Amino acid sequence: MNRSEVADDVRRLRESLGELPEPVVRPALVVVSGLPGTGKSHFCRRLAERVPLAILESDSLRKVMFPSPCYSKEESLHLFQAVYKLLEELLRRGITLALDATNLEEHHRERLYHIVEQTGAKLIMVRVEAPPEVVYQRLEGRLRRADPSDHSEADWEVYNRMRFSVERIGRNHFTVDTSKDITPIMDKIVHLIDQ
Repeated sequence: MNRSEVADDVRRLRESLGELPEPVVRPALVVVSGLPGTGKSHFCRRLAERVPLAILESDSLRKVMFPSPCYSKEESLHLFQAVYKLLEELLRRGITLALDATNLEEHHRERLYHIVEQTGAKLIMVRVEAPPEVVYQRLEGRLRRADPSDHSEADWEVYNRMRFSVERIGRNHFTVDTSKDITPIMDKIVHLIDQ
């Protein structure tokens, strides 16, 4: 990938976000981590109802860059190279963001920690979980396309394959069980963003 190709990818992703919230003095990056079907996108949408932020949802951004995604390792590397550049650019502009992606492995999260350190943004890590039986029901509903705002194509097989790659988050983080009331933790996160 040369620089102009990456810049073009970043521009396309930025344009897909639509209108951005007003800049703030010290923006936050809310990194949402979790397996498919645990409720990451639902959590991000609920958070966006409470505070002005832009959601960078990896599933929808992938489809901006790859209209018929194959989910290969190379495709993911290409996607996240552009996503990380966009994150850094928007944080430098003072835009608070939520990154909605699985973010399961610590070596991938290390890149996010570095971006936050370089931009002076606040880092808020959130691990999203749900009991397997709840996830199974959600993923079965996804097959019937019950939720039009759900851009993921991950199913129960993908969930089971990915659950072995979940690594402990090396920074302070919140853990949210989306099968329960998420309001108390949401209140704490909103408070941190607003500080």
